Order: sequence, then structure tokens, then C-alpha cells
Amino acid sequence: MAERRDVVIIGAGAAGMMCAIEAGRRGRRVLVIDHARAPGEKIRISGGGRCNFTNIHAGPKNFLSANPHFCKSALARYTPRDFLDLVERHRIPWHEKTLGQLFCDNSAKDIIAMLLAEMKAAGAELRLSTTIDAVEHDGNAFRIVTESGIVEAASLVVATGGKSIPKMGATGFAYRIAEQFGLPVVETRAGLVPLMLDPATLAAHEGLPGVAVDVIARHGKTEFREAALFTHRGLSGPAILQISSYWRDGEEISLAIRPDVDFAAVIAAARRANGRQALQTVLAEHMPKKLAQLLVTELGIDGPLAEQPGRRIDALVQRLGDWRLRPPGSEGYRTAEVTLGGVDTAALDSRSMAARAVPGLYFIGEAVDVTGWLGGYNFQWAWASGHAAGQDV
Repeated sequence: MAERRDVVIIGAGAAGMMCAIEAGRRGRRVLVIDHARAPGEKIRISGGGRCNFTNIHAGPKNFLSANPHFCKSALARYTPRDFLDLVERHRIPWHEKTLGQLFCDNSAKDIIAMLLAEMKAAGAELRLSTTIDAVEHDGNAFRIVTESGIVEAASLVVATGGKSIPKMGATGFAYRIAEQFGLPVVETRAGLVPLMLDPATLAAHEGLPGVAVDVIARHGKTEFREAALFTHRGLSGPAILQISSYWRDGEEISLAIRPDVDFAAVIAAARRANGRQALQTVLAEHMPKKLAQLLVTELGIDGPLAEQPGRRIDALVQRLGDWRLRPPGSEGYRTAEVTLGGVDTAALDSRSMAARAVPGLYFIGEAVDVTGWLGGYNFQWAWASGHAAGQDV
């Protein structure tokens, strides 16, 4: 005999738990199912274990989607302030880091405990370590076939995220369900991900892994000013992760090193003050010594500053403001923080996250073709989309 619920939510992550809370508050009988042994695993590891749970500046401009307008409704109806109010009601200490990013003072586990407490208060049931064998619809209700039995529900919410970080159990489950019920899926790829460099470039960059520097990373008309980090595989750091979501394999990116420094003026002043010093010595006052040495060496600059022809100085200043690199690929889903693409928003109602052509079916969170910037934006989309669906199921 099948169990009966009003709502079954597949996925006990940020979006799924928020949806369960809202649906439960409305008196719906809610069951959340997840194959993991613990809920909120991505929450637990986020922000270095302190969970960058939202961003006070979150708005539609901070998200990528085939339809940039789709996220507006949900984000407007559940704001960063709304989530912060919830955090403060639970007396979870928090702080703002740079660029509007809000973090727990203590642990990301505080956010998970808060969500579980809210789910319990709303009467939502959580069932972990449960594998789903099939999802069916008999014309009246959804039938979720699990290893422990069948559950029937009028509403089914898919909140299983994307493909990023497969070692934590991430799969393409949401996309398979979407395709099963005839919903289109926008091509998926790794986002907020470190970029690889080719072997020759890595060899030339020997000694740079571990070096970080403030940059403006550019791709086309998009740019981010944050830190870049050189690694044994290529490039990482916030600026690189951000630009990676706009870049495609083999395309060019540009780095402006220390954009706050007028290197032409600095070098000219140094030349007047002490023309006998090496150019890398001047640069090393404004960036890591190893990076300064690399930039000078790559342009074949050697000897005292006073002996350098103007064209070489100009070439160096040009490189510092527009260092072009062409990563052949990224590190992929293994280290990606998010999945770009997903269930096509054209098939969903932006107010409720409901599938237009399949009554009772909803997709929320990372499973949908809405991807935020680095810095708490993807959690805000999880809260907002989960809240929107929870108000409708």
C-alpha cells in the first residue's frame, strides 16, 4: 500500500528544505527524500565551513540564465533581509565580509540546524539514505518509487541541484526527471570553477602556484575585480571563478594586474629616482616577487631600468593591464561550485516554479537554469525559489 502525502520534495538541500518549511506552514503534509546520509551537505561545506548564506546586494543582475528576467519574481518576494530575519530569530551570530557577503560567525551547521528546526515546527518529514528507483504519474498523482516503498503525492518538487561536486552525491537526476516529463533542459556546464592552462604555459609559470594578486578578470564586456590565484593546474581565486561562468572552453580571458596602480607612472618615477635598479624590483613593490620576475622574464627584459628602451616598458605596461590567456578547459564538475544551465525556465512559471505543462511538478534551486555569482547569490536563489514553490504546492 502506497504512503500518501500532499507534497514530496526530492532533495534535502537549501532549496528543498526551504520549500518544505513554507509548504508545511501552509498545512501541507510534506515528505522530503534524499539519498544522502545527512541534509544540507553543500551548506555544510560552503564558505569554508561558515556558509556564505546570502548576499545583501542580491538582485537579478547577479544571475545568469537564458531568460534573465525569470528570477525577478522569486527574488523580489523573498529577499536577503527575509532570510537574515530568520537567521536572527534563531540567534545565529553572523558577519558581513567583502562585497555584501554574509557568513555565520561559528559554523554552517547552524544554518542546517535552523532549517531542520523550522521543518520540524512546520510538520515536514525528512527521510534520508533513501534511493529513488522511479518517478511516475498515473493521471491523478505522482508515484515516487523508493527502495523502502511507494509514496504518492499530488505535488512533486525536484530540488536535487546540478552536477557540481559529484563526490558529494551530485547527479543529473533533476534533468532526467525534466526530460521524462517533456521539459527542455538548457545545456549544462561547470560554473564558478578553476581554469586550466596548457602545459607550455604552466611550465613557463613554474614557481607561481600559491601566488595570489588583485586583478580585474575580463571576458568580453564582463569583468570582476577580486583576487586571482595561480595553481599547479592553472588559475583559481574569486575573480577567476566569477569569470569562468561567462567563459567557454578555449576562449580568451584577460587579467589586469593590480588595477589600482598606475604602472606607467610608477616605472617612470622609479627610473628618475634610481635608474640602476632592476624593473622587477620596482614591480615587486606592488605584487608578489615571483609574479614580477615572471612578467619581466616573459618579455625578455634584463638589466638596469635606465637601459630599457621605451617600447619594452610600453609592452610591460600593456601586459600588466591586459594579460591575455587562453585556458583550454576548466577543472569541470569535480571542483565547480555550481552548474550552469538546467531545466529551461521557458517551461516553468516564474512565480511558482511550476512546470507549465505538467500540473503539480516543480523545479527549484540549482536544477533550474538560473545561476548566481560567487558570494552568497546561489543560496539566495535557493531560498527564494524554494519559498516560491512552497507557497504554491
